[in-house]
Amino acid sequence: MQADLFQMSAYQELISSHLSRTILFLFENNQEFSLACETRFIHFEPELPREIMESFGESVLFILTGYTYETAKLDEGYFSFEAGFGDENFGSLVTMPLLAIKQIFVREYPIAINVSEATEPSDTGSSKSMEALLKNPENKKLLKKKKP
Repeated sequence: MQADLFQMSAYQELISSHLSRTILFLFENNQEFSLACETRFIHFEPELPREIMESFGESVLFILTGYTYETAKLDEGYFSFEAGFGDENFGSLVTMPLLAIKQIFVREYPIAINVSEATEPSDTGSSKSMEALLKNPENKKLLKKKKP
C-alpha cells in the first residue's frame, strides 16, 4: 500500500463526507459524543489563555455534552461548538476543519477514525461533499443551528 494513499484528495473527500454524515447521524439521534482532534488546526474565539493552550498536547479530546452539544454545528467542512475551559470556565467558540477530527467516540467506543492529515478545507473538496449532502432535503433539517 502506498504511504500517501490516505493523503490523496479523493480519500480526504471520502473521509470528510464520512465524518460529516456520522456527526449528522448523531445529531439526528440526539446522541452526545466525543472528538479526538489535532490541536494545531483548532481555532478558538476568543483565544484561550496561554496556560490553557499549553495544557493541550498534539491532540485534544472534547466531550460534547449538555450546553456544548447543544451549540454544536456543522457548516461547510467545519465543525464548531461553544465550550468552557479551565477552572474559571473560560468560554470560547471552538472551530475546526472536519479533517482535524481524528476519532469520534460514543461513550468509550470509537465509531469513526480518520488517518488522513488535516488541511484547511478547499472550496472544491469538502464544500462539494456538503453540497451533495444538502441536496437531500431531509439532511438540511439535521444541521444544528447555534442558539441565539
